[in-house]
Amino acid sequence: MLKIIYTFFLGLLLAFFIGFGINTFYASPVAPPAPDFGYVGKEGLSQEQQAQQTAFDKTRESFDKNHLNPYNRNVSIAALAAAVILVAVGLLLERRIDVMADGALLGGVFTLIYSLGRAMASQDSGYAFVTVAVGLIIVLGLGYLRFVRPSGRIAKPLEPNHS
Repeated sequence: MLKIIYTFFLGLLLAFFIGFGINTFYASPVAPPAPDFGYVGKEGLSQEQQAQQTAFDKTRESFDKNHLNPYNRNVSIAALAAAVILVAVGLLLERRIDVMADGALLGGVFTLIYSLGRAMASQDSGYAFVTVAVGLIIVLGLGYLRFVRPSGRIAKPLEPNHS
């Protein structure tokens, strides 16, 4: 039971490490400040305040399109690359350190989920589709390598029979 808990938390910590690492070294763009109207009474916003709100809405839409969406796409790419690396490390450690390998694989899956979320936040459906496709390939390949192939090891090629 302790191995399962350790594996889960190792995977979770690896995903957090990747997410916070990306945020530390690739800071998100700063959104434009929203207008502060203070208390708005029953009559609602004045015409001047409505004009300010409309201008802010346009500025925010432009910010999202030109800064935030590309940032989310780039973060998704970095997280996807990290997920692939974690899965590869997990598969390489598979024979040596089973618990660590499982933690790395689980960390790769959690990081992949983070990458998928960022891909969807990028508002680029083509990129989100590619990310989901890569994620599907990783998960199917991981499932095959861990659960389908005999004894969890890479099969050796057939040797010719010299009889």
